[in-house]
Amino acid sequence: MYESMSSCELTDQEYSTLLVFRAGLRRFLRWSESRAADVGLTGAQHQLLLAIRGHLDPGGPSVGEVAEYLCARHHSVVQLIDRTEQLGLVARNREDGKDRRVVRLSLTEAGKRTLALLSATHLEELRRLTPVVDALADAAAIPQA
Repeated sequence: MYESMSSCELTDQEYSTLLVFRAGLRRFLRWSESRAADVGLTGAQHQLLLAIRGHLDPGGPSVGEVAEYLCARHHSVVQLIDRTEQLGLVARNREDGKDRRVVRLSLTEAGKRTLALLSATHLEELRRLTPVVDALADAAAIPQA
């Protein structure tokens, strides 16, 4: 399975950089889940709201498109949508005049407000982390001896 991967040797510094990066990602994800919990959501529900709002088609994303964004199975996303819809944060919409099997998703006003609150704090955190990520990228660019 891994034979096709490059067999180059990494330096101790490169392993250390990867460790710092992965640990930082995990800390950010835990921080993000905690912020979602502060407003009564799971991390997956927050991701669902973001997937709907961040989708550029004005008709909203389909369930399949959301499943791709979340790297999840279709039926799991349907269950997530069900739970989030019960909270009054998302709505399902059938396409008029097109394939009625396709369900598009949109945010309710409550969903928009909740996501806006979460997104503002997330952007602040990302701005705070930018110098750390830049330093890691610079460290990864160090040429091997």
